Amino acid sequence: MTIRTSHVEPVTVTPRTLVKRFTRLSLCFSKKLENLVAAVAIYVAHYNYCWQHASLGGRTPEMAAGVTSRPWSLEELFERVMGNAE
Repeated sequence: MTIRTSHVEPVTVTPRTLVKRFTRLSLCFSKKLENLVAAVAIYVAHYNYCWQHASLGGRTPEMAAGVTSRPWSLEELFERVMGNAE
């Protein structure tokens, strides 16, 4: 199988459009690496646990993988993250 740009583009376009730190010529940039890491971690967690994907029949990737039975709210996501940080 030959890998073309059309195979990779859907994977890269979603983070670029949803995380403005990845958009070219943007004022939304991270001065510190830690801030960039935190922004990407929040994006990945939201994408996998909260965002209901039409391609998965309205389920989240974690629901499709059998990790959770329902989509998480943002409040629940932050409670779990902050609960582990303490």
